[in-house]
Amino acid sequence: MCGFVGAFDLSSGSQPIDEGLREELRRQVLEQSRTIRHRGPDWSGVYSGGSAILSHERLAIVDPFSGKQPLVSGDGKVILAANGEIYNHKTIRAEFASAYDFRTNSDCEVIIPLYQKYRDSGDFGAMIEKLSGIFAFALYDSERDEYLVARDEIGVIPLYQGWDKAGRFYVASELKALEGWCTTVEEFPNGCFLWSGGNRKPVRWYSRKWESFDAVAENPKASDPNGIVVNPSVIESVRNALENAVRAQLMSDVPYGVLLSGGLDSSIIAAVTQKFARKRVETDSTEGAWWPRLHSFAIGLEGSPDLAAARKAADYIGTVHHEIHFTIQEALDALRDVIYHIETYDITTVRASTPMYLLARAIKAMGIKMVLSGEGSDELFGGYLYFHKAPNAREFHEELVRKMGKLHLYDCLRANKSLMAWGVEGRVPFLDKEFIDVAMSLNPLDKMSIRLPDGTQRIEKWILRKAFEDILPAEIVWRQKEQFSDGVGYNWIDTLRTMTEEKVSDAEFARRENRFPVNPPKTKEEYFYREIYSELFPSDSAARVVPHEAGVACSTAKALEWDAAWKNMDEPSGRAIAGVHDKAY
Repeated sequence: MCGFVGAFDLSSGSQPIDEGLREELRRQVLEQSRTIRHRGPDWSGVYSGGSAILSHERLAIVDPFSGKQPLVSGDGKVILAANGEIYNHKTIRAEFASAYDFRTNSDCEVIIPLYQKYRDSGDFGAMIEKLSGIFAFALYDSERDEYLVARDEIGVIPLYQGWDKAGRFYVASELKALEGWCTTVEEFPNGCFLWSGGNRKPVRWYSRKWESFDAVAENPKASDPNGIVVNPSVIESVRNALENAVRAQLMSDVPYGVLLSGGLDSSIIAAVTQKFARKRVETDSTEGAWWPRLHSFAIGLEGSPDLAAARKAADYIGTVHHEIHFTIQEALDALRDVIYHIETYDITTVRASTPMYLLARAIKAMGIKMVLSGEGSDELFGGYLYFHKAPNAREFHEELVRKMGKLHLYDCLRANKSLMAWGVEGRVPFLDKEFIDVAMSLNPLDKMSIRLPDGTQRIEKWILRKAFEDILPAEIVWRQKEQFSDGVGYNWIDTLRTMTEEKVSDAEFARRENRFPVNPPKTKEEYFYREIYSELFPSDSAARVVPHEAGVACSTAKALEWDAAWKNMDEPSGRAIAGVHDKAY
C-alpha cells in the first residue's frame, strides 16, 4: 500500500511544455506528493518525461528492497505508479515469464506486461479483470504519449482526479494532494478506468450478473423455510471461498497482524488467518512463516463490549492479543487530525475512524505494517440491523447491491485512510473479488433474518455464522451485530452528541445553509465536523466529494421506505433500530 500523484497533459492550455515549466511542475508534484507521505514512509520516487510526471510514496510490504516505484519496463517506455496489492501476481508473472523481463519481485509490476498485451486492442476492461487485488494505478506509455488510470472494483483503494486552471489532469491517492492545486476535484469512480487514447472519461470495467435480483432469486438455498440446513454444499462454498481469500492475502515480506473487535466478521478473519499463519504462503506453505506468532489488536473505552468479546475470541483462537484503551478526551483531541486524514465530514465515518486512527498508531508502534480486517461482510450478507426490516428478498438483495456500490465512500475509506495515516496497510478478505461473486450470488433468503415457524427470527448473517461456527466460541458466532463506533463504548457517541450540541449554537445551526450552501449539515454533530473539514479543505469541490445521504443505522436513503418510523430519522448508530439492537445485550 502506498500513495502516488500523477500529472498528465502537461502541455494543456496556453503554456506549451518546456524545460523551465517541466521543472516547475516537477517541484509542484513533489510538494503534492509530500502531503501523502504518511501513506508511504519507506521510499520516495519520481518520474518526469514526455507529458507526464509521476511521484510515488512507498510503503514496502512485498519485495521491500527492489520494488520501489515508479516501476519502469525494461525498455524504459512504460512507467507505472501503483497503490495496492495484486494477490494473483504469481500466476500473471508465470504467464509472461518468457515474454517480459521482470526487473523486481513487486506484485504490481505485472500490470506493465498486461498493459503491453492489451494496449493495441484497447480492451483495458479485459486487462484489469485479470487482476485480483485492491489497487489504484496510473500508467504512462512514453512511446505513445498515452496514459491509463484505473481503480479496483469496490474502491478499497482511494483515488481522486482533478484539473488545474491550465487544464492539466491530475490523479492522487488522497484529496489533500490535489486541494489548492486543482480548481476542480472529484473522486475517481471505483471499478473504472480512464484511457487518454479514448474519450478521456472513466469507463466502467466491472459488472456482474448478481447485480440483478433475477440472476440470484432461484439459486440453490442452504436452508428450508423452517431454517433447517438442506444443502450444506452452499455453506461449504462460502467457507472455502473466504479461506482462499484470506490465504491469498497473507502474502507479505513484513510482520502482519489482524484487527479483532470481537464481532463476527473480524473474529472469522482472525481465526482463518491463524489457520494459515504458521506457514509462509509465498512458498505454498512448504516453509515456516517468518513471523510465526499472529498478533491481534482491539481498541475500546474501559469496559466496552468490543474489548470483552475480543478477549474471548483471541483466547480461543490463540493469538498474541493486544488490548488498547483510549479515553474520551484522547479521542476528542484527535478529531481534527482524523478529519484531515480521512477527508470526510460524514458522521458515521468520523465516529468510527477516530478509535481506528488511535488503534493504528499503537499497531505501528508494535512494528506491524499490515493487518487483515473484516470490512465488507455486512454489505455482502445484510449484517446491519436495519436489514431485519427488509420487506422481501428482492428489496433485501437490491439494498445489498446499493451498499456494495457505496462502500468506497464509507467503510473502505475509513479503514484505508485511518490505518494509512500511520503507514499501516489494511487488507479486506471479504472484499476479495472471487469471494464477492460467491457471496452475492447466494440466494438472498439464506441471508435474510426470516421469521421461523416457531415465531423466532433468525439472526442476521446466518449463513456466514453456520459456515464458521466450528472455529469460534458460540458466544462470538451468535453475537448480534454491533457497529464499530458503538462497540468501542457507548459513551463515545453519547459524548460526541452532547459536545457538539454545546459547541454549535442554535443561531449558527439555523444559518447552516448560508454557511455551507453545498450539502448543508443535517445535525449539529455534522455541522461541527463540517467546520473542521472546511478549514482543511475549503473548496466547493472538496465539499461535494463527501457523500450526503439520509439514512438510519447505516442504511441507504432507499431503505428508509422499509419503516415509516425511520422517515424523519437521520441517525447512523445501530442503536437507532429500536427493538432490534436492544436484544444484543
